[in-house]
Amino acid sequence: MPVLWDVDTQVDFMLPEGKLYAPGAEQTRAAMGRLVDAARQAGIVHVASVDDHELTDPEISPEPDFENTYPPHCLRGTRGALKIPETEQLDALPLGSTPYPPGLLRELVRDRREILLLKKSHSVFTNPSAEPLLQILDPAEIVLFGVATDVCDRGRRVAFVEDAARGLSETRVAECTRLWRERGVRFATVADVTSNW
Repeated sequence: MPVLWDVDTQVDFMLPEGKLYAPGAEQTRAAMGRLVDAARQAGIVHVASVDDHELTDPEISPEPDFENTYPPHCLRGTRGALKIPETEQLDALPLGSTPYPPGLLRELVRDRREILLLKKSHSVFTNPSAEPLLQILDPAEIVLFGVATDVCDRGRRVAFVEDAARGLSETRVAECTRLWRERGVRFATVADVTSNW
């Protein structure tokens, strides 16, 4: 069974007034909503990553370089850190920076359909539960969408949902998608991926 993998669909990235807006992201909201609704109806696990920043995080800087550091965004407790309504999870299991023994993590995620990976850095794989979670779920395919599309595919079969994604930098997105094509990532639309669910 596939897993729906939702990358950082938070107000600060998704809306023009957001602190670190991904250009054009708001145009993908309806497509994202259709994808999440279809996954929910099909009983597909929805894994979402979210930035969960504090001003003391290494990624946050008053003088950002936009490669390793960024201006304050998705600060814990602010509106900007919230997921947009279209991708909001109804009963999410939040997994933060505490590492869990593999057996305990397996029990925690058993029968869960919504999992929320909190992170302090650009990559979701800085969360100690991300890689073990992938091993536990062992999806036939990762259906990837969201913002900041320059994330790694971790050597798994991936379908990238182009009409439900945007990136922060056109240059980085172009390089990432070029690499994905070389690695055999399937490029798809919401209609493509949901037609088999």
